[in-house]
Amino acid sequence: MEFLAEGERLGLHSGWVSDHVAWPAKIEANYPYSDDGAFPAPNDMAWLDPIGTLLFAAACTETMMLGQTVLIMGYRPPVQTAKLIATLDRLSEGRAILGAGVGWMKEEFEVLGMPFDHRGARADEQLEIFDKLFTEEIPSYDGRFYSFPEIKFEPKPIQEHVPVWIGGSSDPAFRRVVRFGDCYHAAFQPIETVKKDWARIQELMAEAGRDTSEVTLSIRLYLDPASSMKPELSVAGSTEQMADTVGQWADIGAEHLLVDITAPGGPSGRLDALSHFMTDVVG
Repeated sequence: MEFLAEGERLGLHSGWVSDHVAWPAKIEANYPYSDDGAFPAPNDMAWLDPIGTLLFAAACTETMMLGQTVLIMGYRPPVQTAKLIATLDRLSEGRAILGAGVGWMKEEFEVLGMPFDHRGARADEQLEIFDKLFTEEIPSYDGRFYSFPEIKFEPKPIQEHVPVWIGGSSDPAFRRVVRFGDCYHAAFQPIETVKKDWARIQELMAEAGRDTSEVTLSIRLYLDPASSMKPELSVAGSTEQMADTVGQWADIGAEHLLVDITAPGGPSGRLDALSHFMTDVVG
């Protein structure tokens, strides 16, 4: 609660959670954001339920938006996920963001009893379903992977449109941004890679006849005062070095910076690092 209250006092735009449900003891799937395909988190790391955590955060805050970086579409049935997002938006009084991704850990899909195949196409159908459930009085759906008859789905979210932030680093993900997204949410990628990917998304938007100003760019990086992580994936070092890194990302069009704080010292150490960043770097 203290961390949330201080983050809001410091002027954070939003608070974010990741999405893992179970942790297979043996993971053979390749993590797409590391050189060797290994997932960097320790296998004894604890993961709270993402929506449950955000519901708690909603009760402890008043202004910050609340999102997932990212919610894995295939882990849950779509109507259930829609109910969770609508509930979050209602109880936070219109502060929900839907962060959407397709996932990569095949073993976790299997543990959950959910299909891993065609997960991109399944995610697209889920996003179509969310739009129907959130906007139509009596929605129904008949797709390749999901279907349901005419139903009542209440309450709707408070927001007329819950912002959709799309994660991923493939051409199908970029096309998903164009079709559904309000923001392209890149994560732990070097600036030159994101610059190239962002240019591709803008190219696809122009081809689709969508105004490029309708989608913003977000980047998730480590906030790493001790410079212990890869520098190209971090905001690290001195105040001046951090400010220079933030400026470089702004120069390629990034409007949102999501930071994973890696400072030592437990919650108080991470809070100190955040306070320094927001006060002395962001201003």
